[in-house]
Amino acid sequence: MTAVQKALLLASAMIGIALLSIVGIVPERIAQWAPLALIAIFPSAWMGSNARKCGAGE
Repeated sequence: MTAVQKALLLASAMIGIALLSIVGIVPERIAQWAPLALIAIFPSAWMGSNARKCGAGE
């Protein structure tokens, strides 16, 4: 999966949580912190992978 695909998937998840909050399925307090939690859980989606750059995969 490319970095662009990961970023789009992360953005889609954030938008989905926001829409679920508007409908009332996800509580507002959870929806407020969901984007930050998603970024913390999946840092490679916005930071990229350094494995190839630092030579760790060789």
